[in-house]
Amino acid sequence: MNKESAASKMKKISHVILDVDGVLTDNRIIIGSDGTEYKNFSVKDGTGITLGRYAGLKFGIISGRHSAIVDIRAKELKIDEVYQGIRIKSEVYEKLKKKAGLKDGNICFMGDEIIDIPCMERCGFSACPSDAVAEVKKVSDYTAKQKGGCGAVREVIEAVLKSQGLWDTAVNRYLWHEK
Repeated sequence: MNKESAASKMKKISHVILDVDGVLTDNRIIIGSDGTEYKNFSVKDGTGITLGRYAGLKFGIISGRHSAIVDIRAKELKIDEVYQGIRIKSEVYEKLKKKAGLKDGNICFMGDEIIDIPCMERCGFSACPSDAVAEVKKVSDYTAKQKGGCGAVREVIEAVLKSQGLWDTAVNRYLWHEK
């Protein structure tokens, strides 16, 4: 049986669903003595998400943990679909798919840990950072060269947009603030 190529799968993507810890962050959680939680997010990933939005991609977040900083970052990036503290991510994945009237083939899911595998096996195009666990790399259609929280999300978005012939359009809209 011939498996569909990653490039072919990327052409169908309209929605990108992201994990947070280890994908949008560098997998570190810093907790201050006052209990405040801190995370490191990549500006490159934020630019990639913005470029994706300029090209018409929609974004969502499904995270196994809950953190107020994720809500803040999602708001900055204009990501409306944010689900945190989710143990069984595939249930929320199905809810998002139904809500948007999508097929699995329209969704890219990017994860890094075994909790993400059920969504990665369902979606049309799965991706992971270079420092994802071995089990995730095994089911991933695309393993980024970059680590989580260090530009891996931007790398995947760029690959998707280039496969769709939308990269130059997204960059021009971003640079000239066009809609």
